[in-house]
Amino acid sequence: MSEILYHTKFLDLKSTPSKSGNPWVYAHRPNATDVVVILTVTDDEVLFLIEERPPIQAENKGKYTIGLAAGLVGDERQDETIEDAIKAELLEETGLIAHKIEIKSRNVASSAGCTSETFTIAIAYINDKTQKQKPISDNGVIVDRIWVKKTQVFAWLKQMEREGNALTAQSLAALFYLYE
Repeated sequence: MSEILYHTKFLDLKSTPSKSGNPWVYAHRPNATDVVVILTVTDDEVLFLIEERPPIQAENKGKYTIGLAAGLVGDERQDETIEDAIKAELLEETGLIAHKIEIKSRNVASSAGCTSETFTIAIAYINDKTQKQKPISDNGVIVDRIWVKKTQVFAWLKQMEREGNALTAQSLAALFYLYE
């Protein structure tokens, strides 16, 4: 049984007893049932998002984060399925429509000691890079979108890290499925 210590529209701070009986404090999203992380690929490229994330910047962990298209499930659309959220977030954040989507993993814990949040990893296969609509900036969070050759992904990510950017765990986890 958990107790809400602090509540906002987008985030709760909760406490639950640990095995030792001491309180375990963690973050919880009250407005979503899951998160989708979308590895957007063509035959030879991967799409990354360059984002400004205030918590990372506030703690001087990086100027930008290097991530993937992603979003909450059920936060804006009631009774939204994971599959519907993947399609909606892909279109909203990239302007693209996939010809094929594969869910690769579900219920992946992002930081199990800190948050109850889990995510679903999907690969969106793109045949046509023509944007079907103008992508959103997500209130200024998304500052750029960069296609990287699959053969250059790891070198590019290392360069982004050397330049002082934070790599998201979700993007690194999703990349695992690119090479299976």
